[in-house]
Amino acid sequence: MNLVIIGRFPADTDTQIRAFFPADWEVSITESNLAGPYLQNADALIPEHIPIGPSFLDKAPKLRMIQTGAGYDNVDLAECTRRSILVCSAAGVNTAAVAEHTMALILGWFKNIVYLDSFLKAHRDSRELRYSGGELCGKTAGIIGLGAIGQRVSSLCQAFGMNVLGYARHPKSVQGVETVSLDELLARSDVVSIHVPATPETRHMIGRQAFQKMKPSAVLVNTARGAVVHEEDLIEALGDHQIAGACLDVYEEEPLPQASRLRELPNVILTPHTAGYPDGVKLHEKRYSFFSSNIRQAWSGEMPANLLNRDAWKAWR
Repeated sequence: MNLVIIGRFPADTDTQIRAFFPADWEVSITESNLAGPYLQNADALIPEHIPIGPSFLDKAPKLRMIQTGAGYDNVDLAECTRRSILVCSAAGVNTAAVAEHTMALILGWFKNIVYLDSFLKAHRDSRELRYSGGELCGKTAGIIGLGAIGQRVSSLCQAFGMNVLGYARHPKSVQGVETVSLDELLARSDVVSIHVPATPETRHMIGRQAFQKMKPSAVLVNTARGAVVHEEDLIEALGDHQIAGACLDVYEEEPLPQASRLRELPNVILTPHTAGYPDGVKLHEKRYSFFSSNIRQAWSGEMPANLLNRDAWKAWR
């Protein structure tokens, strides 16, 4: 088995990742711009947020399986199916991690953790404090997307005494969640948290019109995919104080460009797409355990979990 993992990892994380896979596998961990030589003999691939289309697949003539994380919007499913390459996601594996990160951002915002930490570390006098905070209890959280992560976030919000509104393109009943239209959710929520995948239908679903419908005191939280939010419209809304702030883990371009105006705005909390990695830099033990077992399952002749293109499985066998 030749497994290629594409991404940037610290040396210690690199070693930890290799330990999840059988010792007799040839595991190559490389950055995208250096992947070419490794792809020639790759049987399976784990890509980290890089586009996988025809030109990429031409470099990997032996490739039989691609194992993604929770999202797979970077993979051309139709092209992979045409080439009989299995594509599997890790949906559900990072549910707890992303939901907890979402709550950490919400708490960090309302409890002003970043500001208060930097204030004290700057050796300032507490009598100079100028900030507005608030309790979550009694506030309204609007959850866009009621899949596994959205439902987990809704239950955590309820545990803090929040009222929870939910919007899903395919309406579903979730305990403790009032299902409403997207417009109503935007108008009533103190926190708007996004939990939908990046698809042609969801691209830029949150933009200028959405921000105009939100409360001026509301905060936007996005731990899903950057493409769901029109970033330039968000920057405009933050700069003009149409909304109070934003907490972001994902961006339209990743890594977040050094010149991005988001880095300069005082009413934003930023994290570098790490919501799904609770165990260390670029590491999530449940995730890599799943990757390893799912690839082995396919090679043993059993249909792997979270297979996205079943037509490829018919040809693959």
